[in-house]
Parts: sequence; structure tokens; C-alpha cells
Amino acid sequence: MHPEDTATRYDRIASWWQTQHQSSFYGIAQLERAIKFVPNKQLAIDIGCGSSGRFIQVLKEHRFQVEGLDISEEMIDLAKQLHPGITFYRADICCWNPPKLYSLIVAWDSTFHLPLEMQKPVTQKLCDALEPDGVLMFTCGGGYRQSEVSGTFQGQDFEYSTLGVNAFLKILAEHQCTCLHLEYDQYPENHVYIIAQKTGSTLS
Repeated sequence: MHPEDTATRYDRIASWWQTQHQSSFYGIAQLERAIKFVPNKQLAIDIGCGSSGRFIQVLKEHRFQVEGLDISEEMIDLAKQLHPGITFYRADICCWNPPKLYSLIVAWDSTFHLPLEMQKPVTQKLCDALEPDGVLMFTCGGGYRQSEVSGTFQGQDFEYSTLGVNAFLKILAEHQCTCLHLEYDQYPENHVYIIAQKTGSTLS
């Protein structure tokens, strides 16, 4: 599925998403864990921020300067209504070039929608957009094989892909990021979240 097709499907459920997720605790404990690893709480970005702004609210409470990115125009429009002072980017992460370095980058249940061939370059891009000691948290499919699967959510068809855990860890190491935490947080579901930190030096 092309990212713009994913955007169209999320456009259709953007209002539902805002209503159901604005007060949701889904992913919040994981976000709080990632925040604890961030030494300099300056600039953060939520990749695939959606319309609810629940991660944005937590980041603001921790005194981050926050930005949000989403490919869905409806998601962005609704998020702006809740957080009018926040910088939002309506963009495809595959094509978007980060304009600055970030203390914290969060990609919760977003980049796993990307086509398989875009998983590596986008992960590399996020690593490279971290400032020294910056932290990246993202979700992916677990296991050791690359795979692509389809599913239905709120009446919309979505596709998901993963390189496998070992491949993601290899990309992180090659881009000077150290894995600090990896967890199958919804076991037996094949859902993994990874927290990594920019080391600032080349790993041998």
C-alpha cells in the first residue's frame, strides 16, 4: 500500500480517532519510559501524531518543545484545533527531510505502515535526525524475518511491514544508536517497541 493510500484511510477515521484516543493511555507508559532516557528535554517530534494529541500533551507536560508529523490531512487539521501553538507537518515521512535535530523522536504505530523497501531508509533518517544523546522510540513487528501483513481497523484496510528485530538493531548500530530497551509489550501479539539513544561515536 502506498503511503498516500494509508493517508486516505486515516482521513476517514480521523474524527473517530480523536474522540477515542484523546484520553487514551495506550502507549503512554512506553513514552514515559523513553522520556526518562532523554538527558536534554528540548525539541521532540511525534511521527504519525494522529488527531488526538495524547503524546503531544505528555511531551508538553515534560516541557519539551513539540512538533507533530502525519501524512493524513484530516488528522493534522484536527490536531491543530487541539494544539494551535504546535508546529505540525503534513508530510510523507518517506519524503520528508527533518529541518533540525531532535532530543526525542517518537514513531508509535506509524512507520510500521510503510512499504517494506522504505523501512530501512526511514529508520536511518530518524537516527540521523537525533542530536547527540537524543532518543528514538518506535514500534515494529517482531521476529527475525522480514514480513508484510494486512489487517482491518475500523472498517479500513491497512498494510504493515517489518524488517525483523535483528535488522532494525543493525540499522541502529550502523547509525550510532544504542538500543536501551526492547519489549514485546503486547505479547502474544507480534508488537515490539524499541528505545535507542544516539551515542555520538562510531561503533566498531
